[in-house]
Amino acid sequence: MVGVGIESDLLHWIPLLPLLVATYHGISIGVLRRPTPPRMAAVLSCAAVLFSFVLACIAFRDLLELPADSRVLVDDVYTWIGAGIGSSALSAEVSFRLDPLSAVMVLIVTFVGSMIHIYSIGYMEDDQRDDKGIQRFFCYLNLFTFSMLVLVLSDNLVLMFLGWEGVGLCSYLLIGFWYSDSWNAYCGSKAFIVNRIGDCGFLIGILLLFGALSEIGHPAISFAGIEEHLEGIVEMTVAVPAWMPFGPEWRLVNVIALCFFLGACGKSAQIPLHVWLPDAMAGPTPVSALIHAATMVTAGVYMVCRLSFLYAAAPEISAVVAWTGAITALVAATIAITQNDIKKVLAYSTMSQLGYMFLAAGCGGYTAAIFHLGTHAFFKALLFLGAGAVILAMHHEQDLQKMGGLWHRLRMTRWVFFAGAYAIVGFPPFSGFFSKDEILIAVWTSNVPGHIWLYGIGMATAGITAFYMVRLWVLTFMGECRAASDVRNHIEDPNGLVLNPLWVLAFFSAVAGIVGLPQVWGDIIGIEESNSLANFLQPVLAAGEPHPIEHSLELWMALWAVAIALAGAGLAWLLYNRKPGVPGWLATQLPGFYRTLLNKYYVDELYDVVIVRPLVAVSDRVLFRIVDARLIDGIGVNGTARGIRAVAANGLKYAQSGLTQSYVFFMIVGAVAVVGYLLR
Repeated sequence: MVGVGIESDLLHWIPLLPLLVATYHGISIGVLRRPTPPRMAAVLSCAAVLFSFVLACIAFRDLLELPADSRVLVDDVYTWIGAGIGSSALSAEVSFRLDPLSAVMVLIVTFVGSMIHIYSIGYMEDDQRDDKGIQRFFCYLNLFTFSMLVLVLSDNLVLMFLGWEGVGLCSYLLIGFWYSDSWNAYCGSKAFIVNRIGDCGFLIGILLLFGALSEIGHPAISFAGIEEHLEGIVEMTVAVPAWMPFGPEWRLVNVIALCFFLGACGKSAQIPLHVWLPDAMAGPTPVSALIHAATMVTAGVYMVCRLSFLYAAAPEISAVVAWTGAITALVAATIAITQNDIKKVLAYSTMSQLGYMFLAAGCGGYTAAIFHLGTHAFFKALLFLGAGAVILAMHHEQDLQKMGGLWHRLRMTRWVFFAGAYAIVGFPPFSGFFSKDEILIAVWTSNVPGHIWLYGIGMATAGITAFYMVRLWVLTFMGECRAASDVRNHIEDPNGLVLNPLWVLAFFSAVAGIVGLPQVWGDIIGIEESNSLANFLQPVLAAGEPHPIEHSLELWMALWAVAIALAGAGLAWLLYNRKPGVPGWLATQLPGFYRTLLNKYYVDELYDVVIVRPLVAVSDRVLFRIVDARLIDGIGVNGTARGIRAVAANGLKYAQSGLTQSYVFFMIVGAVAVVGYLLR
């Protein structure tokens, strides 16, 4: 990682603009109680994110003007936390850092986020259940964007954690946006609670890392400082239970890397903390697009890549990252096969694609992970917003079984949705083909134990991805329309505010692969210097030690991947378009397998039995009935009241009889007692 950078006063304005507009919305709604007109509130929010994108482009231009090995802009705003003395002093700055990695992320967040904001104007006007809630919605949306920008621009772990928690809070607010519906409120709470588990690991990782660096006299929380002094703690060990793998001692960097990865599993919905992501579909569709494409779920991948130097020093945990990503990618893809909610299919698709990114990062292919993160941001935002357009056209129907035949009715939506589906399947020349290919090459050439098996899982997932996306396409657009008659007669493309951002995202879904075009493809089409994204990111990401691979083998591997994707797509087309009765017959022939996939491998039910119900039972029978009701209320509160009542009310009350002669008598007795004491 390059170190000290050039001062820039521009960076803090990039996250500040969305925050200012969110603050304005909050004050006008919560304090003044005078909501801004809905269209004006929406325009203000969109303008804030668009201006942030413009500032990000200006900062990116300034970054490109610097030499390749010193491309860093910094903006030190003020000292946020200063505590301690000597070798354990903690100084956390509100300081922003723009280097090649954060520049890529800022451009993605602001550009895709601005498209989602513009789309939201048209979508929320049609799908608004409470007209007064539009300004609240855009307030949360701006706050979400601000939090993600703080996360990716932060110069240190503590400020990153602030943004990390901010996106968690905003996801809770937006998933449960329609909180009057108990199911939506439950889904928001579920996302919030599951993410707190991962965030606990993230926080422990920060504390362990700071403590270890303090022990060697270099307390650092900035990324540059941590990387500079990491070598001093690499050989430190910590005792672990003997039953744990590689026990009874672990290297401390392994523990720290594992804690950070636990946080990444929560934010990026990796097994075992993935259960919140499908239920996040309860929020408005633009929220689903923002969470899945540009903000929250990409935070875990970004964090692992930002700390690539740490994971390079902890190869055992890198292997855990790779295997977790591979298993998540495969499991989520198989679940998506049976889902009938159009948004849930895309939700499990996101979970699977994030698994791809972690697979690449765990194998040392950090540039491949960021490349796929970028292409995925475009085509997944396109798919979710396209699904929103379909839902609007179907009058808020999300069940694939009640769609069909929309090819001839949604003449504009069909093409943009097709572009997103084509990109995620990984067919050339769209962006998903190149980024997925880079991941598979990174896995094949890595030194991770079992990398051949990981490559096989990646290839199988590619075929399944093609299968469920073509299934989704066929059930939505092909065949006979299965909608109710009152819906069928009013199906049409949504308005321009909804469609125009989709065309922009469709364009980038098609061409974004050019920024990371591998050299082998550059040679084929006559480009001397290709793979510009990898070259751009190289100074800030740890370099792996891949095995060399010949261009001919690389081309053959790409062809194999395309062939497997074609096989998956062809099978889905055959089963759902040519032989539509076969899937139902297969479900009846394999009921156990079908129900297992339909019920998401029963992980939610397992958690409910093993964790949720025992906690609820302990909370009710022990914490509530015994600790709260009997000890705190019965003894602590009511018991104290009863004791005072017994002493004061039933005892001391007789000292206040109201009889003057009694008072005179006690005064004389008291006076005699005082005089006697003094004479003694």
